[in-house]
Amino acid sequence: MSEHIEPSGIPHDELAAQVAAALPQWLPSQRWFGGKDREIDSVSAVSWTTLLDGDPLLLHLVVRVEQGDRRELYQLLIGSRQSQLPDVAAAASIGLEDGRTCYEASGDADLTACLLDFIAEGKRIGSMTFEHEPGADLTTGLRGHPITSEQSNTSLVYGHHHILKLFRKLGSGVNKDLVLHRALHELGSQQIAEPLGSISAEVDGEDVTIGMLQRFLPDAADGWVMATTSVRDFMADTAGLPPEELGGDFAGEAYRLGKAVATVHADLARALGTEQAGADDVRRAVDSMLARLERVSAQVPALARHADAVRPVLERVADVAVPVSTQSVHGDLHLGQVLRTVNGWLLLDFEGEPAASVAERAALASPLRDVASMLRSFDYAAQQLLVGQPDDPETTARAMSWARRNRAAFCDGYGKVAGQDPRDDAALLRALELDKAVYEVAYEHANRPDWLTVPMASIERILSEGE
Repeated sequence: MSEHIEPSGIPHDELAAQVAAALPQWLPSQRWFGGKDREIDSVSAVSWTTLLDGDPLLLHLVVRVEQGDRRELYQLLIGSRQSQLPDVAAAASIGLEDGRTCYEASGDADLTACLLDFIAEGKRIGSMTFEHEPGADLTTGLRGHPITSEQSNTSLVYGHHHILKLFRKLGSGVNKDLVLHRALHELGSQQIAEPLGSISAEVDGEDVTIGMLQRFLPDAADGWVMATTSVRDFMADTAGLPPEELGGDFAGEAYRLGKAVATVHADLARALGTEQAGADDVRRAVDSMLARLERVSAQVPALARHADAVRPVLERVADVAVPVSTQSVHGDLHLGQVLRTVNGWLLLDFEGEPAASVAERAALASPLRDVASMLRSFDYAAQQLLVGQPDDPETTARAMSWARRNRAAFCDGYGKVAGQDPRDDAALLRALELDKAVYEVAYEHANRPDWLTVPMASIERILSEGE
């Protein structure tokens, strides 16, 4: 990298090193940082690229975060201005030892406008490559505004046309989200938003996906918002009517969502193929679930009390009939990852679980893993009003009646397209639900302790239903 000099006289490589040195105190407060469960040992600058030189300055920075035996790469956009700082969140400001003010610039709509323009131009800057998909029609000259609903990544919306997702935690190779979107788009899938472009870079000698540009759907409704609105309406009904008799009943949408998910699974199998998992493969999957149970139980006493009951449910998967068909799946499917448009449901964010390794995200799996994940999301939607409230068995029972109705409707819709009801594979589905709930326990313990009651209540329910 050639040496650039910032207007104040600080070389950009020195500026990148100073920013990295300030990040151990700053990163844990960011929603997208996935290492909140451990202390940060060190942060070092791995690579930097000057996207806009002078005043204002925009640097793309990749840092390595070390936490014990964990070493992960994260990307940041670093802005700096000699004049008055832009109107960005106070949390974006990164304090530096020499008193210089730099900030995380994803909220600076003036600076991030260049990212879309670079993609349209097919620009290459240093080790970074900006490219548009073949035939993509892009509207340039737009400012990028971040949306606030994401957690593990950052997305910028450009007008009513485009949305650019910046992958905060980086892994080598083409990101799974981009791979699966391209494969589905090539088949003409109607259940995704069209991929329009990407940003990649060479980091530590390996190609890394930095971002993905897609068509933005401004009139689409968020699945989580729709579902939780239905729950609130249902819980607020003082007459105690069953959900099917209320105007906000979600079951019809849950049924259509099940059909959409099954359609995507069929398209992914057609585009990328399937593999048959034998007994040894199934055993490795069981061992992985058991390892997660032991790891999280060691951190969360509430889960440890149930570990002896969860363990045999996971072990029974080793007895399922083989071979088991596996394929590319979403990997982290929930109501916040789907949008309702006038034409039907769309699936978003095929990246996989935020806490999973790149290898774990890319691994083939049973489609039932996505089914189990969505069933967990219906539990979350039903229980979100109960978080932080005193125990009320009657209220809890009513909330769970909403969950049961919508879980059943989703499975009905899925089975209609797939040709087999996912509940027919009861042992595997139950184990996958429990494994997902254990993952949620780890996430809530590290990020939202008040929400720990949601996956714990679900674990108790799943275990009791199997008695």
